[in-house]
Amino acid sequence: MKKPNILFILSDSMRHDALECNGNNVIKTPNFNRLAKMSINFKNAYSTDPICVQARASITTGCYSSKATGLKDNDGEIKPEFPLLANELEKAGYDTYAMGKLTYDPYPAPSEKRNTKGVKTVEYAESGRMVDMYDPEGKMTGIEEYHDYLRTVGWGGYSRADGMGNNDVYPATSPIPEEYSVDTWVADRAMHHMKKHLTEKSDRPFFMWAAFPKPHSQFNPPRPYDSMYDPREMPECIGDILLLKDRGYDYKCLKHWNNYWDKISPECKKVIKAHYYGLVSLQDKQVGRLLDFLQENNISEDTIIIYTSDHGEMLGDFGIFFKANFYNSAVKVPLMLSYPKLIEPAQTSDILVGIQDILPTLMSLVGEKLDYKVDGIDISSVVSGQTTEREFYVSQCLDDPDQLFMLANKEWKYIYHQINGIEELYNEIDDPSELQNLADIAEQKYIDIKNSMREQLTNWCIENDTGIIEDGKLKISKRKKLVLPERNQTYGRRFY
Repeated sequence: MKKPNILFILSDSMRHDALECNGNNVIKTPNFNRLAKMSINFKNAYSTDPICVQARASITTGCYSSKATGLKDNDGEIKPEFPLLANELEKAGYDTYAMGKLTYDPYPAPSEKRNTKGVKTVEYAESGRMVDMYDPEGKMTGIEEYHDYLRTVGWGGYSRADGMGNNDVYPATSPIPEEYSVDTWVADRAMHHMKKHLTEKSDRPFFMWAAFPKPHSQFNPPRPYDSMYDPREMPECIGDILLLKDRGYDYKCLKHWNNYWDKISPECKKVIKAHYYGLVSLQDKQVGRLLDFLQENNISEDTIIIYTSDHGEMLGDFGIFFKANFYNSAVKVPLMLSYPKLIEPAQTSDILVGIQDILPTLMSLVGEKLDYKVDGIDISSVVSGQTTEREFYVSQCLDDPDQLFMLANKEWKYIYHQINGIEELYNEIDDPSELQNLADIAEQKYIDIKNSMREQLTNWCIENDTGIIEDGKLKISKRKKLVLPERNQTYGRRFY
């Protein structure tokens, strides 16, 4: 019997709380809502490492990046002995496709074999990173397919014409029309290859990875998505940079200063958020197109859909942007799983899950054994009651001497900083915004919880050889108090 098709939809930098179906009462995401009604929607889903390269290594291998790449910062290649999602599915009889942004280090030169980690048919939209590396003037073809596509529709070179860099957070409007925007292109190409597959290889299942580059910065939705949301109605940012300074995030405070984020006014942050929401709504439209395609081609019942993101986006919370920390804005991700033949739709689950669970879950659903022992679990079997759920979830980020670790359960979150041994403790039920650090409160209840979670994390790190254990304890690295450098200009930011 033919195995089910698989549609894997991946966002880049999608906050868990950016979707209407996850409780956001400002944004409108009817198609993500539609997907949620078809799925199990997981409310406690996390990134193994809230940073691009390592998160995607975990998705690909089912393992923590400290094992798969040997690193926890934003670098490193997957070691050859680890399983690869596409290879495992190909062995199971699948034709494999990926459209969009994969972020597999390293990026080989155009003359070398592409680093697709086993995916057979790939079309790249790597946000210009490959073009910048090998063809900064943008004159060559064959490096990133989206870059080449823009030339064919009269918009070549305009992907940076909004004046924003790849990781710039200031709001801008893309000059590229909606129909040629990168997320639209990803959906277009995914549907093209799925249609071609159904026409030419209908006896074989497909694995289609629709890897949307957005809503990652730059925050530049095309019209009309740049004005879809009134910035005056945007939710306020959570916390401020002074809270992070007290919690040991020296490098975040330095980035806040060096990137001139201190010059971003509260009003500008609301415009940034409105643009981010616009990008989410544009992607929502593309998700709807993919769901329509499955229905129109009568394969909805025979297709597994899994949706998630590599990590979230701070979006001004605590005065910062991007990720690489363990606040919910950055580490918590949306995750939905749909398979009409085996999974009851419109479910909500609070079990602790993560992006490393995608590989073992898919292999289980298609009826194949995974020979390699991975860190992920089959979450479909947990939901059905066949296996027990996790007691806690661990996430990790950055390398020695700046390592950070998180251990979370359904009620509490514990964070450990290697630098100065700083600890954080939050009650996720009473304080989901994580404004009150309970780790330093001299109340026995919190002391006991902190000590217990520290012990759990220490044991986990010993068992998983994470590089933060010294003499049986979590390492402490000393660092002098942060001193901000002087600035002699502000580049015109926020002058009144």
